[in-house]
Amino acid sequence: MSMLRQSLTVVGSLIFVTGLAYPLTITGASRVLFPHQAGGSLILKDGKVLGSELIAQHTEDPKYFWGRLSATDYPTDAGNSSGSNLAPSNPALAANAQARIKTLRDADPGNTQPVPADLVTASGSGLDPHITPAAAEYQVRRVARVRGRSEAEVRALVGQATSGRSLGVFGEPVVNVLELNLSLDSH
Repeated sequence: MSMLRQSLTVVGSLIFVTGLAYPLTITGASRVLFPHQAGGSLILKDGKVLGSELIAQHTEDPKYFWGRLSATDYPTDAGNSSGSNLAPSNPALAANAQARIKTLRDADPGNTQPVPADLVTASGSGLDPHITPAAAEYQVRRVARVRGRSEAEVRALVGQATSGRSLGVFGEPVVNVLELNLSLDSH
C-alpha cells in the first residue's frame, strides 16, 4: 500500500507541475514580457482586428500585393495548416504553378519578368505571411498602375515593409504582405 501511495503522490505532483503550474507560469510570463506576441501578433486599426503578422491573408485583388499559394483555406481555416504534400513529380503541382503564372500574367500582361518561385509555390505551413523582395518587385508595376501611383512610390513602401535577416545573418529578407497592403491603403 505504501508503494501505491508513493506512486500516486509522484503522479499527482507531476500532473500538477507539468499540467498546471508550468503552463500557467509560462503563459503569465509571456503575457508580461511579450504581450504583442502572446496575444497573437494581431494588427489592429481603430480597435478592429485586421489580421495577424503571422498568418497570410488571401487576395487576388489587383490593387494589392499577393502572397503565396496555400493548400488550406486561409485565414478562415488556419487550424488546417499544412502544405499540399504534392511531390515534384506530381502533375498537379506543375498544373497549380502554371495556373498561378497565368493568373499573374493576366493581371499584368505587360510584365515580362520571370515569375518568382514563391509566387507559384506554397510554403510548408500554407499560411506564410511573407514573400521575397523579388516577389514584391514583380508586383510593383501592377499595383502602381491599378492604384494610379508611381512605381517609385510603391517600391518605397515595399522597402519599408521589408525585414532583413534575423540577427543580421539568419534567413533571407522578407516582405510581410498584409503590412504592405495596409501601408498601401493608408498612404
